[in-house]
Amino acid sequence: MNVVVKRLGRVDYEPTFRAMQDFTATRSAETPDELWVVEHPPVYTLGQAGKPEHILRDVGIPTIKIDRGGQVTYHGPGQVVIYLLLDLSRLKIKVRELVTAIEQGVIDLLAAYGVAAARRDGAPGVYVGDAKVAALGLRIRNGCSYHGVSLNVDMDLSPFAAINPCGYAGLKVIQTKDLNIPLTAHEAGEQLSQHLLQQLDK
Repeated sequence: MNVVVKRLGRVDYEPTFRAMQDFTATRSAETPDELWVVEHPPVYTLGQAGKPEHILRDVGIPTIKIDRGGQVTYHGPGQVVIYLLLDLSRLKIKVRELVTAIEQGVIDLLAAYGVAAARRDGAPGVYVGDAKVAALGLRIRNGCSYHGVSLNVDMDLSPFAAINPCGYAGLKVIQTKDLNIPLTAHEAGEQLSQHLLQQLDK
């Protein structure tokens, strides 16, 4: 399976979002799939169905409206984000199967450190108990995906308190550091990208 993994480091959200759109709009049947592993400076992103009232108060963090599914979420330093730029028709994978594969990649990563994580019906992402550790949002255009998954690793979680994460009031969030998983965001990105590649290679 020919997937290019690009480690972009800490990059601003808006240009990365535009680059994903451009990559997807201009790719051909021969373009290799790519995973982009990034961190972002603090930003709220509001999905297509996103309701502004889910941003509870202004804490000085910019909000960007984007074209993925889902509501509002937070990205910030210490959280790894992996964008999946995939040709689903070429991979012969449906959107629901892709979501399941992404979630399973996160679940497998946490399981490797003895942490049991799970999906939740009707609420994409990965949960440990009643707290969300990874958020997921995708856009499909011409049979190709962009956007992806964010995993809370070792970050300041307080900005989540200023929103209803993913549109759920009072939804608790957790990070791998609080689960005694000794990974930096960079290390978590390396390991999660490998788990995702394993899922996609099935």
